[in-house]
Amino acid sequence: MPPGVDVPRRIGGPALRGHVSGTGPAHRDDHVERNREVWTTFAPEYAERAPRHWSADAITWGVWNVPESDVQALPDVRGMDVLELGCGTGYVSAWLARRGARPVGLDVTRDQLTTARRMQERFELRFPLVEASAERVPLRDGAFDLAISEYGASIWCNPDVWIPEAARLLRPGGWLVFLCNSVIRMLTEDELGNGGRELRRDYFGMHRIEWPDDHSVEYHLGYGAWIRLLRANGFTVERLIEVRAPEGAALDPRCLVDPDWARRWPSEEIWVARARAAG
Repeated sequence: MPPGVDVPRRIGGPALRGHVSGTGPAHRDDHVERNREVWTTFAPEYAERAPRHWSADAITWGVWNVPESDVQALPDVRGMDVLELGCGTGYVSAWLARRGARPVGLDVTRDQLTTARRMQERFELRFPLVEASAERVPLRDGAFDLAISEYGASIWCNPDVWIPEAARLLRPGGWLVFLCNSVIRMLTEDELGNGGRELRRDYFGMHRIEWPDDHSVEYHLGYGAWIRLLRANGFTVERLIEVRAPEGAALDPRCLVDPDWARRWPSEEIWVARARAAG
């Protein structure tokens, strides 16, 4: 994300009042509509910031704006067909388009896509936008070389559903790259959303998480669960990048993770996986 980007409260934003976590995989699908409603309320704020995001030159990751040139999570995207799962206002797809990719942005929230279309006109950079959930993508099998999610499907969709969808959509040897909150942050996060030094919630069974201060639903898995799920859907895990706050990072009042904490423990993770090659 470009410098100064704001993020949803679960990534690091207004104070939390704790959460209620599920005790195992849930197959309810009410989260799709609930999250659409929540993101419709967020959309005006993101519309205001969208021009700044679209005008950024560098690809960066997460709340610490760590440059892609440092983490090297992405393959060379030139000539690749790319699907962004949960694109929001579309700036990640825009970054990739400028580097020679052919992106498609997908999001469940119509108002976010309206902003993305407005940015396409403003910046004269156009690519297809699809209104749909990453759990049910109305696109053909094997159409993409890369599926990417930066705090999109990676936390707002059920991984038991969106990971198989990503596998279906990728060509043999295709890449899946997604960023989410770190496991250690989710285990230690206090009622204000700060990473702590005590284990506050269960690791085993971590999956669906509901928040008492709004209507949203998130999904978070432990390391073993992620690896099992990815392997079961034909992926090989290439890298797990544990994002570290850069030296001198300042505490942003919109991001409740203390940079000193995030220098000692990862607050975010980038998973890099690859679909098995044919044959």
